[in-house]
Amino acid sequence: MPSPRSSRERRAGSGGSGRLEFLSLVSQRSPGAPDSPSRRKESGSSATPPLPEEDCMKLNPSFLGIALSSLLAIDLWASKRLGICAREGSAWGSARPLMKVIEVSGHGVPWLLGTFYGLCQSDSSAAREVLLNLLFALLLDLVLVAAVKGLVRRRRPTHNKMDMFFTVSVDKYSFPSGHATRAALVCRFVLRHLVLAVPLRILVVLWALIVSLSRVMLGRHNMTDVLCGLVLGYALYGVVECCWLSPLSAPALFALWGH
Repeated sequence: MPSPRSSRERRAGSGGSGRLEFLSLVSQRSPGAPDSPSRRKESGSSATPPLPEEDCMKLNPSFLGIALSSLLAIDLWASKRLGICAREGSAWGSARPLMKVIEVSGHGVPWLLGTFYGLCQSDSSAAREVLLNLLFALLLDLVLVAAVKGLVRRRRPTHNKMDMFFTVSVDKYSFPSGHATRAALVCRFVLRHLVLAVPLRILVVLWALIVSLSRVMLGRHNMTDVLCGLVLGYALYGVVECCWLSPLSAPALFALWGH
């Protein structure tokens, strides 16, 4: 028969081993337990990647970015409000055919064909010099506007109806307005090199302004497209003056047209 001391030792030994197993289990769970709050916080912080630099910049935009975004929103809103001839059902939809006639009057194709025809029919050296430089200015305008449109790639207003006269691939873009650049260029060229009476000079200026305004009324362009086009066309005339073609600077061209 076992003694009371030995039975107490066995019970103590079995209880001690149970406590050791419990403590080892707790020690395994407590430092790195996946369901502990500290462990979840550490794992969540380590799994979340830092924000890219550009996203941080978007969350804290500069004053210049806010100003440009506001101006762009005002430009789009005002352009849509002024597009009163953009559709047949617009506020001034009945005036749309007249606006399209004005649109054709500022198109590049009639100006190029008319200048080329006048150059072929001219029998005066002074007239040939003016017309040849006008043709050079029109070609330079087409190349410059196409290059800027392809670079900026600003889409035309959403309320525009794509029924324009003789368009090419870059005409799906709107910045800058080619009609506005051409109107400003031709207006300055005509006022500088043609002798006109005061009423005719006023009509030329009004034509340039009406052509530019019709671009917004028809919904073809936004206001900034037209304003920048006018500035670009006005400055482009200065380039034409610096590169003016004369019998001394381009004798081969004048000899060709002289025959």
